[in-house]
Amino acid sequence: MERTAVRGRLSWLAAEVVELVDENPTVRGIVLSCPGWSGHLPGQHVDVRLTAEDGYQAQRSYSIAAPENGEQVTITVELIGDGEVSPYLVGELGVGDVIELRGPIGGYFVWTAEMGGPLQLLAGGSGIVPLMAMIRSQVGATPAIPTRLLVSARSYDSMIYRDELAVLTEKMESLAVTYTLTRSQPPGWTGQDRRVDQAMLAEATWSSDERPLVYVCGPTGFVETVASILVGQGHEGARIKTERFGPSGTP
Repeated sequence: MERTAVRGRLSWLAAEVVELVDENPTVRGIVLSCPGWSGHLPGQHVDVRLTAEDGYQAQRSYSIAAPENGEQVTITVELIGDGEVSPYLVGELGVGDVIELRGPIGGYFVWTAEMGGPLQLLAGGSGIVPLMAMIRSQVGATPAIPTRLLVSARSYDSMIYRDELAVLTEKMESLAVTYTLTRSQPPGWTGQDRRVDQAMLAEATWSSDERPLVYVCGPTGFVETVASILVGQGHEGARIKTERFGPSGTP
């Protein structure tokens, strides 16, 4: 997930690309080795800075896509057609290349197992990235935190982490995933086929009686709609954390 970078007092670190994973035709996972990395929590993000040969610099912020793993940092980048940074990261960056990182950044939109659950995650498009770090942090952990994930995507091909989530739902009895494809659906699609609404949330999420910890991430319109419905359904505002980005449209 790409956002406008926020300045801070953290130092820039050199990070080498050690693995690239094409999540779909326009989204790439980037695994970086970053000596001196201090660690991070699921839900945090980093600044990425690129420097051209003529000295011109551009930077953006990206959510961290995986839990702490030594000096490794994983981000997932969606191609923005008119962007300065994402076209290079998705289309040109190679294993062995070095970019600059600054982080971790953010302390509000974080979750750890010690915070408990049940956990309700709601993602619009690439808003799934920081939520995936929360899910990945639970693999093999005990006790399991009951977790429900609702993903809104425009099409089957635009879904991020689709194959990995299919595997995780088989391995993790505590994880349930619901998809809705809002613009096009493949033949035989059995999931939801509309934008998130009251009925869908009532069916696919924990009820307010369960008092889940709720994390909503995606475009501004998606986040505002979902959070408003959840509050209307009785969820406590203090237990709903939101993170939004980009234009006001919903997936």
